[in-house]
Amino acid sequence: MGLFSFTKEIAIDLGTANTIIIHNDKIVIDEPSIVALEKRTGKLMAVGREAKLMQGKENDGIETIRPLRKGVIANFNAAEMMIRGLIKKASSKNNWFSPSMKMVVGIPSGSTEVEIRAVRDSSEHAGGRDVYMIYEPMAAALGIGIDVLAPQGNMIVDIGGGTTEIAVISLGGIVSNKSIQVAGDDLTDDIMEHMSRVHNVKVGERTAEMIKIHVGSALTELENPPEDFIVHGPNKMTALPMEVPVSYQEISHCIEKSISRIEAAVLQALDETPPELYSDIVMNGIFLAGGGAMLRGLDKRLTDKIGIQFHIAEDPLLAVAKGTGVALKNIETFSFLIR
Repeated sequence: MGLFSFTKEIAIDLGTANTIIIHNDKIVIDEPSIVALEKRTGKLMAVGREAKLMQGKENDGIETIRPLRKGVIANFNAAEMMIRGLIKKASSKNNWFSPSMKMVVGIPSGSTEVEIRAVRDSSEHAGGRDVYMIYEPMAAALGIGIDVLAPQGNMIVDIGGGTTEIAVISLGGIVSNKSIQVAGDDLTDDIMEHMSRVHNVKVGERTAEMIKIHVGSALTELENPPEDFIVHGPNKMTALPMEVPVSYQEISHCIEKSISRIEAAVLQALDETPPELYSDIVMNGIFLAGGGAMLRGLDKRLTDKIGIQFHIAEDPLLAVAKGTGVALKNIETFSFLIR
């Protein structure tokens, strides 16, 4: 098992909503990107799933932080603690620990030099000796199983928690890309705002997330509609408990604006695509990855609107993580990795 080798190799998909760590081709960590800290001392109390359970239920002495916002590190210190905490969790589960690690980390394709530096520094402080980075759409393409080195155009739309990444890939490089800050978190915010405005009921981030998972839809007409989701919460005016049934049609109306912005970004990316690659994309279809790809009816809506077939990746949530793992195994082959 290479227990005595000093360099461990791990691949990390550092997501706004979830962080996934791969070691030896196996997913060893798949947990929410969140930490709980002791307010007074700043000491780490919990990371990942345990910290998520505390979210919205903290007392005065505890604060929960999501270190990544809109796909980039918003809180440097918390990000470092989170990466370190999750690596520690993975190593204790699998009986390995290494003071120096080789890492490949997925980053948004619209990252600035400063943001790339922040990811590199956090990873190095968490124990990374050799840190490589890969753009998320490229990682998603590898994870889906696309031959990224072929002289052929493929378009990936990766809808994460903080950003939607749209990229056209050919010959091992990104030909054109568009990164917009409209993604899963914005849909959650839309739902929170809608519940407050229309139903006068206060819901937190976690409840809004549950509504999105149970009755989220990009279409007002679905073939297999989900049952209404019952929301319990306080009335904003009276503070008395309320019970509100929420239907998928209602949610489809309230997230309409955000979905339209994703649609517009895809059209703009297509507009900027060279003609030869455009014809490849029409033939191959467009691939949807990331958690947002699981929104009911999104593939059908985009296919009808744009006139090109949209395919949902086999495992959309894990596409970027799997691709990061592929890149880790073939570091020498892929010149597009950032050192």
